[in-house]
Order: sequence, then structure tokens, then C-alpha cells
Amino acid sequence: MAVANPYQYIQCQLSQGVGELILDRAEKHNAFDEVMINEMITAIESFANNDQCQQLILRANGKNFSAGADLNWMRKQAKMDFEQNLSDANELAKLMHVLDKFPKPTIALVNGAAFGGALGLICCCDIAIANTRASFCLSEVKLGLIPAVISPYVVRAMGNRQARRYMLTAERFSAEVAVTHQVIHEINDDLDAAAQPFIDVFNGNSPQGMAWVKTLVSSLENGVIDDNTLAYTSEQIARIRVSDEGQEGLNAFFEKRSPAWTTKQQNAKSDAQGAQ
Repeated sequence: MAVANPYQYIQCQLSQGVGELILDRAEKHNAFDEVMINEMITAIESFANNDQCQQLILRANGKNFSAGADLNWMRKQAKMDFEQNLSDANELAKLMHVLDKFPKPTIALVNGAAFGGALGLICCCDIAIANTRASFCLSEVKLGLIPAVISPYVVRAMGNRQARRYMLTAERFSAEVAVTHQVIHEINDDLDAAAQPFIDVFNGNSPQGMAWVKTLVSSLENGVIDDNTLAYTSEQIARIRVSDEGQEGLNAFFEKRSPAWTTKQQNAKSDAQGAQ
């Protein structure tokens, strides 16, 4: 029996270990407001806590990925006092944070325009693929605003110098330019086909290893290599070597067999296909 979609502006599905969060407000170009933000937070946290979900794809229905902030939501913000605006901004910040810290690999599939806060979502994902129609814009200064909440993720992806340019000019840029500035990794008009090799690779990798890699890379973002960094990285490799999954991976390698997590995922895939 089909389960009713509990969300108003998004869709979620999970198949063979791959979760999908789909922006589903095509008539508004998937612009988001406080309702949609809350729904995305809830969905991401649910996927994070679901052992059946091994990776997450973020995508959108309709012609465009997302126009950024919804106009009616912006009208509400203009009438809010400081404390109300702060609470509102904290929710958007939470959305970016839970996506950025998602403990499993994430892939953004970008179709069409991605403006404002949508760039934040894309830059929070581990891998981003866009079609040739995709275009990007940090348009906030045109409205007398700034891309504050998304700025840590955009600056990290683009670098400080390029982020200054596009945040100051609010100019629109293409998928080709987005690749050069590391907003996206590649361009392909068949987004599903482009995503599949990554999905297959993730399915074969250690779930724990990938989760720890995300934590490791996050801890190194300041670029400082000092005694604390050396101690931390040494401790991390030592810990994972003696962990159950680390031991299984090493033993499987030397015994020339597939590790247990690969077999588990293959069984889950077979069960899912048998249920269809």
C-alpha cells in the first residue's frame, strides 16, 4: 500500500540504500520558505538516522533546481523584528549544517537555475553535477542583503577571492564557470547517468570509512598543520585500524575476498529487486 507523502514541498524516497530528497515546488521554481526549510531538515535528519540509507541524492522536480528564497517568505521577513529574523535565519543555518555534516556521501543533481540559498545547498554536498542549462547567482546584494548563512559553504567551495567577486557583483554564471570555481564537479545533461558511477563506488566503500573521511576533512578546513593536527590524524588512523570495520576491510583485502559491507549491500539490493 502506498504511503502518503508527509511533506508539502518535498518528496523523499529510499531504494537500494540510496535516499533521495526531491525539491517539489516546481510551480514556484522550488523557492524555499520556512515550511520547506523545516521539511528538508526533518528529512535529512531522518535519512541520517536510517541505517538503510547509505547515501543521499539532492535533486529537484521541474525546470529549475531552486530560485532561492520564496518572495512571500521575504515579505514576511521584511516585517519581522530582529529577534524573529534571527530565529528565522537560525533555521536556514541549521539546514545547511545538517546537510554539510550528513554522515554519508551526498550528491547534488542540479537542473536549471540555482540562485541564492540554493548555492548553499549545492556547496554543502560532497559531489555536485549540473546539466548544461544550469546557471548560478548570488543575488542578495541586489536586494540590499548578503548571502550570510550560506557564505561559509560557498567561500569554502569557491575560495575567498572568487566568492568576493560573485557576492559583490551578483552576476549570473554558467555551469562551465561553476566547474572552474568548484561549485560543481562536472556537467552532464543525463544527471542520473552521471550520478550512477558515484552511487556504485559508494556502495562498494566502507560506510564507516566514508563517514570518518567526512569528519576528517571537515576538521582540516582551516589548513593549519601543527602538532594538534598531527596528533589528531595519527589517532584517527589508529582508531579506524582497530575498529570492527577497519579490521574487516584489512582482513578481506589480504584474504582476497569482498568485505562484509559489500555482501550486505548486495543482499539488500537482491531483496529489494525480489520485492518489486
